[in-house]
Amino acid sequence: MSENTILNIKDLSVIYKTDLETVEAVNGINIAIKRKSTFGLVGETGAGKTTTARSIIRLLPAVGHVTGGSIEFEGKNLRELSEEEMRQYRGEKIAMVFQDPMTSLNPVMSVGDQIAETIKIHNPELSKEEVEQRVESTLAMVGILPSRKIDYPHQFSGGMKQRVIIAIALACEPDLLIADEPTTALDVTIQAQVLMMIKDLRERLGTSMLMITHDLGIVAKICDDVGVMYAGKIVESGTVQDIFEGKNHHPYTEGLFGSIPDLKSKAKRLNAIPGLMPDPTNLPKGCAFAERCKYAKDICFQEQPKISVSGTHKLCCHRFDENGNKKEENNGQS
Repeated sequence: MSENTILNIKDLSVIYKTDLETVEAVNGINIAIKRKSTFGLVGETGAGKTTTARSIIRLLPAVGHVTGGSIEFEGKNLRELSEEEMRQYRGEKIAMVFQDPMTSLNPVMSVGDQIAETIKIHNPELSKEEVEQRVESTLAMVGILPSRKIDYPHQFSGGMKQRVIIAIALACEPDLLIADEPTTALDVTIQAQVLMMIKDLRERLGTSMLMITHDLGIVAKICDDVGVMYAGKIVESGTVQDIFEGKNHHPYTEGLFGSIPDLKSKAKRLNAIPGLMPDPTNLPKGCAFAERCKYAKDICFQEQPKISVSGTHKLCCHRFDENGNKKEENNGQS
């Protein structure tokens, strides 16, 4: 693993197995996050984004199982650590902002006590006064008056609760912050405030970040690298410039861009991607996107596409050769 890489996920596969069925949630993905940078993981609901995040910190539900691959953090494979060792990583080195602020806080504990709990676990040598000082400075860092540490979650608005969640995640100044759609439950104005706060904190603390979202606008604002995820696979990845300015894209990425409102266009309807994501309990043998793809050919339904690479830009589509160039036979359909 490169010294500039803090997290390196290789060939990660995850399933949810019950007595009735097996859900193939993540299917051999590769992600590398550089130090002090933000990696955006984009995709629609059910793509496997949250499963990937929970696999990193080993908080999958009981039916979830990692079936293959490695998750290397600062050179150590997290899959090989004992549960006791993993507890030392959670909160102190890797922290996660969960999706819904309304259900992520304990309603019968003050927000100060919830922040203090994280600090005490990883810094047992601190005195009570020092812990209280850390709680107050952490609240101030996310824009909440330190005097509100005695308040309970029901006394905060949705946006303020999300700030408290971020404060808990940053209390021990982790090396990697995983943000799982941290602004989904917030209105647009508060979304912008929370995103700017996250960006400022990342720059101030030098924290690396995995930003999970379905919003390409968020990716454009705060991410350095991007992975587009579909049906448990990374179908396109690269720098923000590769994704937003590159000339070649996976058909799914094209569909995501096509569904964004354009202020210059007078179109009355957005261009939605037709169809639905395939059943994860019965994935097709070919490309998972083939049923919804306007460029699909016979080979797309029969074989998995190989990864084509052009510099930092990677595509997983039959339309492109191994060097990322569009194949001649497809030019007429582009």
